[in-house]
Amino acid sequence: MATIGIIGSGNIGSNVAKAAIAAGYDVVISNSRGPESLTHLINELGENARAGTTEEAAEAGDLVLVAVPLGKVGELPADALAGKVVMDANNYYPQRDGRIAELDNNEATTSELVQRALPDSQVVKAFNHINAKDIPSDGTAAGTLDRRALGIAGDDHAAKALVVSFLDALGYDAVDMGPLAESWRTERDTPAYGKRVTRAELEEILPIVERVQQV
Repeated sequence: MATIGIIGSGNIGSNVAKAAIAAGYDVVISNSRGPESLTHLINELGENARAGTTEEAAEAGDLVLVAVPLGKVGELPADALAGKVVMDANNYYPQRDGRIAELDNNEATTSELVQRALPDSQVVKAFNHINAKDIPSDGTAAGTLDRRALGIAGDDHAAKALVVSFLDALGYDAVDMGPLAESWRTERDTPAYGKRVTRAELEEILPIVERVQQV
């Protein structure tokens, strides 16, 4: 089974790790404090998980999740992530991240900034509009009535296909929003943010979403 590299061991990172392991994946997870700080989490996750440095998580992952605050994106190991498909779970919170003019003016999306920081990776938006605690519990088998859907966005079709497969394995339908420039459609304060939606409901919402002015 493939290995999922996870950079960031907070709510999103740890819960994606739980869901991935339940689906049969191996996980290498990291944070900025070092592998020794992850002993309790690794014990909770079990034998299919191990802690590593951010570089080790990047290198080990057949697919990598970045779940760090937007202000920390510049610290990502770009060389180790070269050639990798990178899932970006970010949302912009000015009170946490500081003001970013391009986002304030809706001239870029968070995922476009991540892609800029990782020029040799294929970035795909994912997991940014689901509450972290729901990730391990809301997945259901393919074909289940009212299966939950998650939006993705990316500029590379093959990269998006890999993420679609991963989401399906975790129990979610994926709805393609288009390129990274369209990934704002599930960002905070939009109708799908934090809301449990099916594929049909998400496909109905996305075309009529109005872009939120960042405050």
